Amino acid sequence: MLPRLPAFAAVLLRTGLAPVLVLSPAQASGPVVVPASQISAGDTAWLMMATALVLLMTLPGLALFYAGMVRKKNVLATLSQAVAICALVSVLWVVVGYSLAFTPGSPWLGSLDRWMLEGLSYFKEAGQLSVHPLMPTVPESVFALFQLTFAIITPALICGAFAERMRFSALLCFMTLWSLLVYAPVAHWVWEPGGWLAGMGALDFAGGTVVHINAGAAGLMAAYMLGRRQGWGQEAFIPHNLGLTMVGAALLWVGWFGFNAGSAGAADGRAGMALLVTHLAAANGALGWMLAEWLVRGRPSMLGLCSGAVAGLVAITPASGFVAVNGALLIGLAAGVACYWGATGLKRLLGADDSLDVWGVHGIGGLVGALLTGVFARKEIGGVTADLATQAIAAGAVFAYSLLASAIILKLVDLIVGLRVPEDEELLGLDLSQHGERLD
Repeated sequence: MLPRLPAFAAVLLRTGLAPVLVLSPAQASGPVVVPASQISAGDTAWLMMATALVLLMTLPGLALFYAGMVRKKNVLATLSQAVAICALVSVLWVVVGYSLAFTPGSPWLGSLDRWMLEGLSYFKEAGQLSVHPLMPTVPESVFALFQLTFAIITPALICGAFAERMRFSALLCFMTLWSLLVYAPVAHWVWEPGGWLAGMGALDFAGGTVVHINAGAAGLMAAYMLGRRQGWGQEAFIPHNLGLTMVGAALLWVGWFGFNAGSAGAADGRAGMALLVTHLAAANGALGWMLAEWLVRGRPSMLGLCSGAVAGLVAITPASGFVAVNGALLIGLAAGVACYWGATGLKRLLGADDSLDVWGVHGIGGLVGALLTGVFARKEIGGVTADLATQAIAAGAVFAYSLLASAIILKLVDLIVGLRVPEDEELLGLDLSQHGERLD
């Protein structure tokens, strides 16, 4: 008979993030300094590679994906937003974001004990270094950076909802507050073992709830509060260069392997399964969107294929460490069809100018994935039993919190600096009006 696991390890198993080595509850309360011999070279090398892949998703993946879909006069501004968010969130994460998200604190928010990465250490001569209890076979420096890449891409996703009309100063203010007041608490709820949703047994292997539903809800609220672009619904907004969008989608597809398989925290069989199901869901998502668009509009589009692949990737994200091949194929297909509707019929119904379909793809795809994780998760793969009702509660709670908190932050930023550029600057384009640059 196996020894009874401590309470901390039981929580990790319930959330699907059980480490290779089980640490005591006392050790789990903060950074743990371990002998260098405890570190797995294979796990560390894989997580370092996964970190680079997830960063690739934002720079240049998401940046190009969005830049290709906006009008020529807003391409440089769209690219600038991605670069600025990457830099801004990186500093915020080191100063306080990591501490708020990944220290025990309370069920609602971590403590400030780890500000400026306090306690993160590496002692070469002593042969010791710190690890985080969630991934105890890799250096904490790698774990913290891996989690940072998730904190970067989540607010970057929101930019697609208000593309072509937000002040750059407002963007910086909003992303600062949103990262600390929305992203960090939600990450704590779901991924820190003491978080209240983790305690309920909510499953989110790599960010379907934390990243995609969270960003989708914020994007929907931003689209409403900034209002529609001038000419929306009255003139065609022709994308500048869908070739860039295809390149961006391809980089997202490749980078997503780090996103999902890296969340296993080890170079093992579970990471291999996550890698496989991620690819299959993306493929079936592209086919699902293509078929839906073909039936409704009479022809498939390259943009639809790219959007469908992203939809499949979004939906498999929470399930990737828990499902088998058949579940992945069904999740991808469902996401492709559902997100096509989200970006067309639902978008018209809501009446929001969600410029690049953040809610339609990431919000709807995240909901599909979160709920279907409760249907297709297999205990022999993830070591946990899924519950559809728990998944629905977690998805609903994150959606509601992100929607409300984003509305408050947007209102505050509007009062301080103003959210939207003046009419003449919008017509001129953000490249020139906000940055004094143009794309020839």
